[in-house]
Amino acid sequence: MQALCHIDSIAEGQSLGIEHQGQHYFAVRKHGQIFLYRNQCPHLGCNLDWQEHQFLDSSASLIQCCHHGALFLIDSGQCISGPCQGEQLQTIPFTLEQGWLYLRAQP
Repeated sequence: MQALCHIDSIAEGQSLGIEHQGQHYFAVRKHGQIFLYRNQCPHLGCNLDWQEHQFLDSSASLIQCCHHGALFLIDSGQCISGPCQGEQLQTIPFTLEQGWLYLRAQP
């Protein structure tokens, strides 16, 4: 099992883009919790980040798609505004071990 990143690399209220075996993900740290999603907008299938590791809106309270401004809740990935309203980001299951974030094995 290979670690994606150490949780210390994700500052509180910030996001981090992660590439692992050709797949693109991003993690957000909010109130001490980590949320991990596939870096793919449900509307266009494009990456969400507007700059490297930048997935959050200016208030750092929502995830924002750089292509059409769709807004997603950090804790659920639910789209609350934009052309994909009602859809959600793909949550990626993970485990934390000794501060390292690992993809959870899929059955």
